[in-house]
Amino acid sequence: MGASIVAIFFLVVAVVHVYASERPDDIYRKSLRLHQMQGIKAAFPKRDYSSMEMRSSLQGAAPPPPSGPIVYHVTSYGADPTGRNDSTDAVLKAITDALNGTGKGDLFEGIVNLGGARVDLDGGNYLISRPLLFPVSGRGNLAIHGGSLTASNNFSNDGYLLDLSSPSNSTYNYEFITLRDLLLDSNYRGGGIRITNSLRTTIDNCYVTRFNTTGILVQGGHETYIRTSYLGQHVTAGGDSGERSFSGTAIILAGNDNTVSDVVIFSAQTGILVTGQANLISGVHCYNKAAGFGGVGIHLRLPGLTQTRIVDSYMDYTGIVAEDPVQLTVANTFFLGDAFILFKSVKGVMSGVNVVDNMFAGGDRGIEIVQLEGNFGEVDQVAVDRNAVKGMAVKTTVARASVEGEGPSWTADLGAALIFPNLIKQVQYTFISDAASFPRHFVRNVSDNKVVIQSDVAVPARVYVTADQGGIPNCGTTYKSEQSSGRVFYPIGYGADPTGAQDSSAAAKLQNGVNLLPGISDLGGAVIDLQGDSFLINTPIRFPLAIGNIVYC
Repeated sequence: MGASIVAIFFLVVAVVHVYASERPDDIYRKSLRLHQMQGIKAAFPKRDYSSMEMRSSLQGAAPPPPSGPIVYHVTSYGADPTGRNDSTDAVLKAITDALNGTGKGDLFEGIVNLGGARVDLDGGNYLISRPLLFPVSGRGNLAIHGGSLTASNNFSNDGYLLDLSSPSNSTYNYEFITLRDLLLDSNYRGGGIRITNSLRTTIDNCYVTRFNTTGILVQGGHETYIRTSYLGQHVTAGGDSGERSFSGTAIILAGNDNTVSDVVIFSAQTGILVTGQANLISGVHCYNKAAGFGGVGIHLRLPGLTQTRIVDSYMDYTGIVAEDPVQLTVANTFFLGDAFILFKSVKGVMSGVNVVDNMFAGGDRGIEIVQLEGNFGEVDQVAVDRNAVKGMAVKTTVARASVEGEGPSWTADLGAALIFPNLIKQVQYTFISDAASFPRHFVRNVSDNKVVIQSDVAVPARVYVTADQGGIPNCGTTYKSEQSSGRVFYPIGYGADPTGAQDSSAAAKLQNGVNLLPGISDLGGAVIDLQGDSFLINTPIRFPLAIGNIVYC
């Protein structure tokens, strides 16, 4: 052990002696040469190999060449992100190159799959002097995102900043185009976005403002989804002093099967105009222009075949207008500031309409929650019910009332609550009396939205009445003078008096008697349609034996 320590000691002394024996200028030269070698090494480029490239190099094979960029940066094409200079040509060139990129097969027939190519606006604000009209159609799987486009002072008044309307030889012009994270400022010249005859287009997290025509226009095509976006002609948060002069339309859906969800519309004459079928509006907040100033939140202008659902939305001082609605649902929506629903008659048709489970709040000015403009002669399957109302006048198709008196008649006037004038299709009532003897009672008359219950003797009683204007399928409201239409039969065709002045017992007996369907026990869903009339019956109408499957309405 002692010998080892001695050996180590002499080795250290020898090393120190060697270095100590060198002159200071020799040490400096060595240090300088080491510094120069380190500089030469740093001048060589470094290579960052992926694991695949490293394996290829070890095997002696070069890495495969890149297939080409799929991200097109508009600044690389000379676009000015400051917005001071016109960037129209540069942005359009980037879009054109993206549309002409290498295809990755097809999507819908005739639509080239661009493989997820992206046009990146690089977070800039670009001045645009003419519409960015897509020059090539028949393309899909492309996104434009991440920046702002502002119309210049010489931008056309009828153009759109982003315009996907180039015609195509395919059934659709474009498919799976995504416009995301964009601010479009139309500078009160033209509109923001136009989508024509396209399939599965998404507009997501966009802010469209200062348009003088339309913020977003969807023409034809299918399945354009507008979501989580903000639209307004003027940048305001409500209570704007110039609200009376707001114009333009934020969104037009002139096609089928589209969805607008989680969208705020803060200024425009009309929030959403719908002229196509089977569209869904959900989670939309409209305070674009108060109804008192002539604004409309949602306008359904497709009389006779609406097929629209409006759910879970917020109509803020602006309401809904529907023309001749057929198949329309408005549910779970909040109407604030005396906002209401207006049904406009074009040909007087309303069918398959449900306005249920909504909230209405107003200023105690007696404004009705649902209003009519014009006459509706054909009303079928309409339900306006179960709405929570505060500070406005309730209107419904299912009205309820109770009447107490000594009899022998009790009249329930439901006109204030029912929507349609002089229309009651179904009546249900409950007769409660504490009299020693229980009288016979019946519905005596139904007219002018009043229901008269009569008993054969006068007794103290309370009568609860429910009247329904909505009706059930096959029960119409237009007078028909013929005896029958298919399996629907009309009393007036058999001589019944719809005014209630003359006894119609014989006509009613003939109407439901076996003379109509001799020998048939199952009437196959036959309907006796009273057409909303009130008939005087002096003798009981007895159904013949052994029949079934028949409806009176």
